Amino acid sequence: MSLPVEIVFGVYLGIVTGIVPALVAGVLGFLFKYVTDVTIPGLGVVVLALAIAGVNGGLMALNDQTIRSSERAPALLTAIIVVLMLSLYAHAQGDKLGASVPKRISIRQLRDRTLSADVVELVGGRGRVGVEVAGEVSDMEGYPPLPAETRTAIAEGEWTFPADLPLRELENRFTERLLTEYDLADAAVRIDEKARATVAAAPPIGGLSKRVGSGKRAVSVSALVPTGIARGDLVRVITPDRTVDGTVIAARSSGEVKAPSEKRPASAAPSPGDDPDADPDARTDGGEAPLPAPAPTTTGGEGRVTLAVDRADASALLGVDRGRVLVLSRGTRREYELTTLLRRAGKRFRRVTVVAGGPLDGHTIGEVGVRERYGVAVLAARHESWTVAPSGSQALSAGDDLFVVGNRDALDRFAEAAK
Repeated sequence: MSLPVEIVFGVYLGIVTGIVPALVAGVLGFLFKYVTDVTIPGLGVVVLALAIAGVNGGLMALNDQTIRSSERAPALLTAIIVVLMLSLYAHAQGDKLGASVPKRISIRQLRDRTLSADVVELVGGRGRVGVEVAGEVSDMEGYPPLPAETRTAIAEGEWTFPADLPLRELENRFTERLLTEYDLADAAVRIDEKARATVAAAPPIGGLSKRVGSGKRAVSVSALVPTGIARGDLVRVITPDRTVDGTVIAARSSGEVKAPSEKRPASAAPSPGDDPDADPDARTDGGEAPLPAPAPTTTGGEGRVTLAVDRADASALLGVDRGRVLVLSRGTRREYELTTLLRRAGKRFRRVTVVAGGPLDGHTIGEVGVRERYGVAVLAARHESWTVAPSGSQALSAGDDLFVVGNRDALDRFAEAAK
């Protein structure tokens, strides 16, 4: 045969014979790198590949002078070269894979998957995704059925979130929005890579009662209600006898201003946009309760406000027919400004719980070297009680909660270490 034909035949023979040596070299390279973090030397790969290839068929002739000098020598030498190239390449890929595969794979890492690229929409240079509720919103076991209006509003709502979040974080944010906007007792959300959400929700349990804090009482007062009052606002009620400060837990207004001598009919209906479940005197004609607006505010005018106040103040307000309502300033929320500055610097917050038997359990923050080793800062720690900006001597034990700040990769490493 001519030399070109011999070389082609040698390439064919090398590929057929080199499959098994390449597979063995790749697997061994991966195992050595993954387990011992050691790379097998290239000479070792060559010796191993030739030995396996010789056993696999016919290449033991490498050291046979009569065969090397025969007329089939070009084919045999070409086959040997192909076998070595395949084995060295497979070993390099196995070694690379062994270095990149994480040593510990947890369920949390498996949940940190992200959305498919084809569902991401670019708006203003940033990606966002619209989550679609797939199927019917189901009820949660142990709770009453969800009202039809709420079920429809959740299923047909527009839910938009940043597209760079892992699915676990998207699920948490979706759940928080449902709980906040519809005042649900509980909710569970699962989102797949195509941004399709499966939602289960429980209707609100109780109205005013769950908004009244421990040691507080809820009292309704008729007044000229300012425009824009919402739940959580701080107001001051001025009566002829005393002044009472309280937190608004419900309010409604008619949008009209009446003379002081007028009496508002008991059957007066709330104006559109008011919170229908806000006033204890509100009445319905039966059937399911109307769905509250996501952010109910008053339209101004005559109405009633329900406040959470101390017991002594509650007794005083019950004895008056009418009061003057003043809205108090909350001032500047410095915590929001801090959050904005940290986000601009690429930092994020996360709450981490120390797990029993983990590397944090039984040590102090200084011993662990949180900042130096993991690249995060501990803003607050709860060890029996909350400590803001804890020192390095702060002890950590199983069940402690930590609020840490850092970039996403550092937070992921620290959260994994806490386990």
